[in-house]
Amino acid sequence: MFEVIVLALALSMDAFAVSIGLGAKNTGRVPVLAFKSAVYFGVFQALMPMIGYAGGKGVMGWVESYAPWIAFVLLMLIGGKMIHESMSEGIEEDIAVITHRVMVLLAIATSIDAMAAGFSLTLLGVAPLLACAIIGAVTFVFSGVGVYVGAHSGTWLESKAELFGGTVLILIGIKILLA
Repeated sequence: MFEVIVLALALSMDAFAVSIGLGAKNTGRVPVLAFKSAVYFGVFQALMPMIGYAGGKGVMGWVESYAPWIAFVLLMLIGGKMIHESMSEGIEEDIAVITHRVMVLLAIATSIDAMAAGFSLTLLGVAPLLACAIIGAVTFVFSGVGVYVGAHSGTWLESKAELFGGTVLILIGIKILLA
């Protein structure tokens, strides 16, 4: 269960970073934006790992002996991507108006990694629904808080959150490979 909580924290960092950027740009209706971010990002972060888990279960018979390596490579790529993104401008810099469509697109963009990481749930030996609920709940909280952080302090924490999340995902990948 500890691995699931750490995975949830790492996966939520993308949504947290985007929420910080949204809060920094849109300081007008912070409570509404915080709730929108929490719901959109939390729901998508909960659904996407389930898709990855289902896909992983579907191919597990064919790749069982390689599964730790596949999870390792996926988590290394996702973690590396997050670390790379921590050194560049966020997508939210180009957003002028936050509509439901924009929020759905941002939620999908920030949760694609969660779908790939969902494959690793097949190796952690945890109940997938519980794991996905934890991932969604952690992301819900971090996304809501991220908007407030951004609205009150700007974007200085944004890249650090992505760097932390990427590093943790790489460490989880190494742990799966060595287990």
